[in-house]
Amino acid sequence: MLTIQPYTDALAPAFHEINAAWIADMFTLEPHDEHVLSHPREAIIDRGGVILFVQHPEHGVIGTGALMPTGGGAYELTKMGVRADVHGSGAGAVLLDALIARARALPDITALYLLTNSRCAAAIHLYERAGFVHDADIRVRYGATYARCDVAMRYPLG
Repeated sequence: MLTIQPYTDALAPAFHEINAAWIADMFTLEPHDEHVLSHPREAIIDRGGVILFVQHPEHGVIGTGALMPTGGGAYELTKMGVRADVHGSGAGAVLLDALIARARALPDITALYLLTNSRCAAAIHLYERAGFVHDADIRVRYGATYARCDVAMRYPLG
């Protein structure tokens, strides 16, 4: 049984470890990544964002993801990753559903979007199944945040 846990400072190392592993495996950690992963309270929580963790009863924390405010009621679904040794466990879908539910509950949200890379095909498929749609305007407005961004998607909140 997978459970969702909210952010605590004690879980900050897991946030860093899980995300740094998949980013470094597929890409290069960029300065923006390093800042967010090293300072999740400052970069996300203290600004009104959310970080959630998915926990397995035997394996502990196996995944994490965040909703980071980017201004004007927009939130980026970001730093979502699941440990490589548990890929295929369904943890990503459970985590994504929990993040979307939390986003819908945010009082000031006007947009929910994500930035990714076409090499992350499994993740893109997961996002599409959850209802995210590809959006060129999101890529123009926010895509410069990461050099690796070549895919931008938004979630229809209405």
